[in-house]
Amino acid sequence: MRYPEFLAPGGRIGFIAPSFGCSTEPYASAFGAALELFQSRGYRTVLGPNCYEDKGLGKSNTPEACGAEINDFFLNDRADVILSCGGGETMCEDLPFTDFEKIAQAKPHWYMGYSDNTNLTFTLPTLCDTAAVYGPCAPAFGMQPLHPSLEDAFAVLTGKKSEFTNYEGWEKESLKKEEDPFEPYNITEPYGMTVLGGGEAHFSGRLIGGCLDCLVNLCGTRFDRAAEFAERYKEDGIIWFTEACDLSAMDVRRALWQLREAGWFRHASGFILGRPYHFGEDFMGMSFNDAAREILGGLGVPVLLNADLGHLPPMMPFVAGALAKIDAQDGRMKLQTLFV
Repeated sequence: MRYPEFLAPGGRIGFIAPSFGCSTEPYASAFGAALELFQSRGYRTVLGPNCYEDKGLGKSNTPEACGAEINDFFLNDRADVILSCGGGETMCEDLPFTDFEKIAQAKPHWYMGYSDNTNLTFTLPTLCDTAAVYGPCAPAFGMQPLHPSLEDAFAVLTGKKSEFTNYEGWEKESLKKEEDPFEPYNITEPYGMTVLGGGEAHFSGRLIGGCLDCLVNLCGTRFDRAAEFAERYKEDGIIWFTEACDLSAMDVRRALWQLREAGWFRHASGFILGRPYHFGEDFMGMSFNDAAREILGGLGVPVLLNADLGHLPPMMPFVAGALAKIDAQDGRMKLQTLFV
């Protein structure tokens, strides 16, 4: 696994928009505040041509233009680390225009984003053997004050922190809107991670995963090397982390079944499931936790539910491709990232 160099003081932070850009509120103002934050800390900011664009369907620009922006930043060393401007709907369409073969041979760069950005945070480690960070997108750094989870994510990029614990609560309903672009997370719900079947869990392995909506979409395409990745790192074991955006509980059940039957979960040492965006919405009497229990419960490995991961913040930063040790007990979770 290739690990990019960490962001040094005074280094360059690049921003690209392979999914949605920051053309509308509250994202435009939040992004502007994020740029000011990074600049105030002494970093240089480098913006790609699509950051403020709104020409695409479900993303900032055409698939060709978004793919060109990805290639430019990864192949021409435009920045030391690269952050996504946002999630979206159709980032998968960028992949045919992304030169993964050249990226695999070029100097590695940290990339961070979540949701639709799974299309890069998953393919970089599986296709290019290059680690990536499943974490917040750039506009989140415009909130005031900054939540500790944002500091944790940035600490991964700078190499200052590799061990994380869950946060005290999570946001069920966001207060951020057009007229309040800098609103911080509205933490109202207590943390509620559980171990499937009860008790505690301690396991290790190489992290891989992302948004389940995107993962199941990639399954079976020419960009699907998940089974090969699992085979390559089978001696380490594979920790799958995932969460869902638009999927219902029944969709999650079907998606996990598909990935399991496609051989993705071979050599799995454990699973970490985050809070889905439609958390608490049962489907035909089945909950999201029921879906995980039915499909993953028989694999004989630990399954953590409702972790700090995904679309209901805050989220812990997950370094896709890295080795990790997980300790879950007494309703708490610790994630130790090992860059080996």
